Amino acid sequence: MVVSGRGVTAVLGPTNTGKTHYAIERMIAHKSGVIGLPLRLLAREVYQRLIKRVGEGKVALVTGEEKISPPNATYTVCTVEAMPRTTNAAFVAIDEVQLASDLERGHVFTDRILHLRGTEETLLLGSDIMRNVLSRMMPGLYVIERPRLSRLEYSGSRKISRLQRRSAVVAFSANEVYAIAELIRRQRGGAAVVLGALSPRTRNAQVELYQNGDVDYLVATDAIGMGLNLDVDHVAFAQDHKFDGFQYRPLNLAELGQIAGRAGRHTTDGTFGVTGHAAPLNEETVERLEAHVFEPVKILQWRNQQLDFSSLSNLVSSLERTPVINGLTKAVPSVDQRALEFLSRDDDVTKYTNSASRVKTLWEVCALPDYRGVAPAQHGELISTIFQDLVIKGSVDEDYLAKQLRLLDKTDGEIDTLSARISQIRTWTYVSNHPAWLANPQHWQEKTREIEDRLSDALHERLTKRFVDRRTSVLMKRLREKAMLEAEISVNGDMFVEGHHVGQLNGFRFVPDKSAEGLDAKAVMAASQNALVIEFEARAARLHAGANGDFAIGNDGTIRWNGEPVGKLTKGDHIMKPKVIILADDQIAENVRDLVIARIERFINHHIATVLKPLDELSRADDIEGLGRGLAFQIVEALGVLFRRDVHETVKSIDQSERGILRRYGIRFGAYHIFMPALLKPAPAELITLLWAISNDGFEKAGFGEVIAGLAAGRTSMQTDQSFEREFYRLAGFRFLGKRAVRIDILERLADLIRPALSWNPGDGPRPEAGYDGKTFISTPSMLSILGATAEDIEEILKGLGYRAEPIAAEVVEEHLAGFKDDAEAKSDGPVVEVVSTKQIVKDAEPSVKADEDKNAVVEDANAVAKVDEAVEVEEEPKPVLLWRPASRQERTRGRGKSGAQGDGANKGRSNRGGGKKFTKHNKNNHNKGKQGNSAKFVKKDKPLDPDSPFAKLAALKDQMKT
Repeated sequence: MVVSGRGVTAVLGPTNTGKTHYAIERMIAHKSGVIGLPLRLLAREVYQRLIKRVGEGKVALVTGEEKISPPNATYTVCTVEAMPRTTNAAFVAIDEVQLASDLERGHVFTDRILHLRGTEETLLLGSDIMRNVLSRMMPGLYVIERPRLSRLEYSGSRKISRLQRRSAVVAFSANEVYAIAELIRRQRGGAAVVLGALSPRTRNAQVELYQNGDVDYLVATDAIGMGLNLDVDHVAFAQDHKFDGFQYRPLNLAELGQIAGRAGRHTTDGTFGVTGHAAPLNEETVERLEAHVFEPVKILQWRNQQLDFSSLSNLVSSLERTPVINGLTKAVPSVDQRALEFLSRDDDVTKYTNSASRVKTLWEVCALPDYRGVAPAQHGELISTIFQDLVIKGSVDEDYLAKQLRLLDKTDGEIDTLSARISQIRTWTYVSNHPAWLANPQHWQEKTREIEDRLSDALHERLTKRFVDRRTSVLMKRLREKAMLEAEISVNGDMFVEGHHVGQLNGFRFVPDKSAEGLDAKAVMAASQNALVIEFEARAARLHAGANGDFAIGNDGTIRWNGEPVGKLTKGDHIMKPKVIILADDQIAENVRDLVIARIERFINHHIATVLKPLDELSRADDIEGLGRGLAFQIVEALGVLFRRDVHETVKSIDQSERGILRRYGIRFGAYHIFMPALLKPAPAELITLLWAISNDGFEKAGFGEVIAGLAAGRTSMQTDQSFEREFYRLAGFRFLGKRAVRIDILERLADLIRPALSWNPGDGPRPEAGYDGKTFISTPSMLSILGATAEDIEEILKGLGYRAEPIAAEVVEEHLAGFKDDAEAKSDGPVVEVVSTKQIVKDAEPSVKADEDKNAVVEDANAVAKVDEAVEVEEEPKPVLLWRPASRQERTRGRGKSGAQGDGANKGRSNRGGGKKFTKHNKNNHNKGKQGNSAKFVKKDKPLDPDSPFAKLAALKDQMKT
């Protein structure tokens, strides 16, 4: 089969040959005409040009999503897909005919090329690569060659930041386009963005930014290769691969030539090249692009248009027919055919395809483009919904349509959100432009157009806001006009002078950009210095008026304002009053410097007073008198923690009423410490250690900031770092006890477990879990649990707290406990004392982290029945049991000043001075392992006992027994 080319003219040539302009001139020379264009965007552009020539009432615009049809229109501008298959128009033109080889859309172009004719004249416009295939398929075709009006030259590779003005950067994904536009905005003032998915309204608004000189750069996809007429001097390829809907492949020469050819207008020469992101073009490619020599198209895509609608299966079969004309190939299934194949397997759809008219209706609905870019199944579901509405109700359900439009009629969100909404509204715009599908099509056409316009305007606003710095654009114009240079600082601290990036402002410090150079570098830098003075004053005013929440203190003592460093804390006259040093350049005025320092100091004072509120209130208390006032002073100086032994005499002399007052201020009198529990929380502990480090040059030690965070992480105990000053652990709320540091309040809970054991008498009832004979005690799982320690750890902890251990055979312990049991039972009607085997005691003393609910696992209550010893004999030799007792005065004296298990003995007296010790390493060889001394009384009988002492009850019971 041969298609005649008589009366058909092919106008072929590279870009910038005036082909589209020629077609418009030829069309208005006839009384009527139809022109088909590859893009809705380009159709809009040609439509605007025509109405300027012949008047708005004479031109119609028909696309899949838009129909403007004046009653007396004689000229019609269409997308190729919207062109009629037959026409009575005198003139017909089809633009960009080389797209007939496109895998997705090519069959539509091929059909119009072969069958659509004007009664008087038909023009085929496109690249010269179509000459051979058109001449072979259409004998008698008349070919007009149009040479390019300007030269096109290769300029090599350049960084995006070095591109000349009036350049277009081409990429092939939205994300890459946005990234490049953002880079250009930061360095050159801004860029317009053009993507094929943009609505005509958004595209035109973006192009206008470029055309009127608000920005000098355009970032686009290959949409600019399809005839968009722009004043572009240079085209730069940021990518040389694209996804064509089927695969990710390199651009062919024809595609490169189509895009590169956008450079240069009329007789103005243009250049093309690549950016640093793409590989330089090889010599052969450059020569062919400059000479516009490309591989000819040999095959055109074709799909049968003589469809059989008698049944669904016949329709599917007719679409599978192969071409009979040489040079055509059967096209791969496109979106509409894939949708039809999907729905032909859906019983809910096929049951309605019982007539030719309904099969035809289904095929028409399948032509709905997949603007959303969703999965075939999801697109098929939408088509199924519309089709079923049409065959059941006669039109699309207007309630359903209204609901969909309400969901889309929102202009909030960022670029991606608005782009997605525009893609979805295009679906319903397409539906509304099929009058047979709706009961009131005009209403829905207006509604969808209004929503699309609002979304388009919002998208243009977001694109401009994100990718165009209008202030910088104006300054760039002034630079070209040699006006006085001006500088500007962006919200993220980047400084631009007339659009030239010269450095970064971080807080009140300016870091020049080493890459800033050029003939005007000195003038640019001078302008930046003038801008800094103004900016410093403005920032200082904002800082001074800012809220305390805008500030933060880092672990290194750096003060940050809205994330930027503005000050540094250093040692002051008192640990609670650190000095502030401003981090600022010399350009900042003295009065501005004082304003910043005053505001930072106000924040620091407020922060310390808030986080350390209990300490602040205690320091200002006026209702504490006598010895209590002296103790309060010591607690404030020690930043909340005192070792009880260091203030034993003072505490002993304070009466109960004074103690009550101190307790109201949050002071707790513990067995081992006098402390404020509120200051043991992570935030106060972290601040206290930070203040101590600032006052004691602690930041000179590597890793100190990490240790601060670790100590204030809420843990009950942790391994110690022997290289750090023990005072540091105390201020963090921990007691340094050899290899382990234990939180102070946890040690007081340990004292609560020990105290009943040291005051127990066999005749008092059930033996406490840790009790032995009222003079010694045994470590228990409950102690291990609250300490988070092993059996080996607890030995060192107890030694550090001033207890001494005596190992004793397990059999002796059993015999001793059994004797207490016999005596107790003899005085009662039944067993009242539970005796646990030494094997169980040894087993329970193994490393364990039991929960507190196991505390009473050994003794149920005072009337519990003695358990049967079910321990299994083991072959190993029984481990000795450690019986712990308070150390004697002589033993405690020998342990003073020594480190190691004795713990904080070396810190005696230091706890009364908050910042008195330098942050220095200890000699790890000085640790005292502790010695076991002879049994001695902990408190002399001729001195009164401290009522808060853990051994007061023990002494009282012994006195009662003697009387």
